Amino acid sequence: MLVFTSEVNQNKYLPEGGTDVHAVVTVTATTAEPGAPVPSARAAAPTAAEVIMIDCSGSMGGDKIVEARRAARAAIDTLRDGVLFAVVQGEHFAKKIFPGHDGLAVASATTREAAKAAVGPMRAGGGTAIGEWLLLTRELMLTRPDAIHHAILLTDGQNGQTEQELDRVLAQCEGVFQCDCRGVGSDWQVSQLRRIADRLLGGVALVRQPKEMADDFRAVIEAALGRGIDKVALRVWAPRGADLVFLRQVFPDVVDLTGAAVEAGPLTSDFPTGAWGQDKRVYHLCVKIVPGAVGVEKLAARVRLVVGDEPLAEAKVLAGWTDDVELSTRIDGTVAHYTGQAELASAIQEGLEARNNGDGQTAATLLGKAARLATEARDAERLALLERVVEIEDPVTGRVRLRSDVDKLDEMDLDARSTKTVPAPR
Repeated sequence: MLVFTSEVNQNKYLPEGGTDVHAVVTVTATTAEPGAPVPSARAAAPTAAEVIMIDCSGSMGGDKIVEARRAARAAIDTLRDGVLFAVVQGEHFAKKIFPGHDGLAVASATTREAAKAAVGPMRAGGGTAIGEWLLLTRELMLTRPDAIHHAILLTDGQNGQTEQELDRVLAQCEGVFQCDCRGVGSDWQVSQLRRIADRLLGGVALVRQPKEMADDFRAVIEAALGRGIDKVALRVWAPRGADLVFLRQVFPDVVDLTGAAVEAGPLTSDFPTGAWGQDKRVYHLCVKIVPGAVGVEKLAARVRLVVGDEPLAEAKVLAGWTDDVELSTRIDGTVAHYTGQAELASAIQEGLEARNNGDGQTAATLLGKAARLATEARDAERLALLERVVEIEDPVTGRVRLRSDVDKLDEMDLDARSTKTVPAPR
């Protein structure tokens, strides 16, 4: 069983007339001590359900389809006994290639071998309609509503459907299953897979070489099977007259949750977070509230992590008004760090877009800002990725020069990992 704790970082002091309250809420899930009481809502470990979606469009020919079959077999071997699963072949249509009966199979030595045999005949051909793959996955997941639903999607190309068609599909799939997306090679769109992953509470990553797919699939499946509590939400209450300006997850990835709000009662909204295992996630919220008089302190927001109506952890965000300029202008280090991490992600994505549109000046400005922010955060990984796209002349001021001989995979890798963040220093 998991035990949840929460921590708030903020400067609660506002100047006279101040309205904007910023806070960072850190939620940590750890394994409970043996013998600890188990709440009834979490007494039974739920079943896991996994759907593996493999792109079999024409562009997946050659080494890609060979390695995709190997990756699917590796994922199947990673499934422990009792896990529900299916394999979907994706082209301009979606086809379940295992199991042969309706619904999902139950993992065992026998079904794993049968599934691996079913993967063998997969061939590349046809187009790419990712929405169809997702809809079939949704249909399969709904046969077992009691399970924790997760899927992995592999593609090497761009979706052939319109944005409106894909949006309609994602709206149907939200809340039904989580999905991690993987792109292999250099012909897929990072922004397209990120859109799917963000809506379905998963991640997106580049697989540089087809031979890397199997290890990546194993890691994704192992992480998914480590989650033991599903349908978890952040429940945010704010006082009458207040507005939630934004709510972002800022660690381990930057994901804007603001638009995912679901009304959960008077002055209260739920923001789905998906399933949890042993985990740490950090959220940055900004609330605009009705100002109080100098000397007044009040609750600006209450943030609870909940399963249904069972609270797992709670954090209180405060606001107090002061005429002490030193107090009201003090910047909380944790809030500043994660504000910078969100700005860093935006600067990378917008800088790469400007570069691809031929606007070198804007690209250099934005990617230079990214280099400066990464330097301030001591984010060595993103600095290394940036250095493959720009020559960093002065990391402190953010002076960079665009490289002319950039490998497309390096650019895509930087884009795909732009939302990964580093934790705030203690």
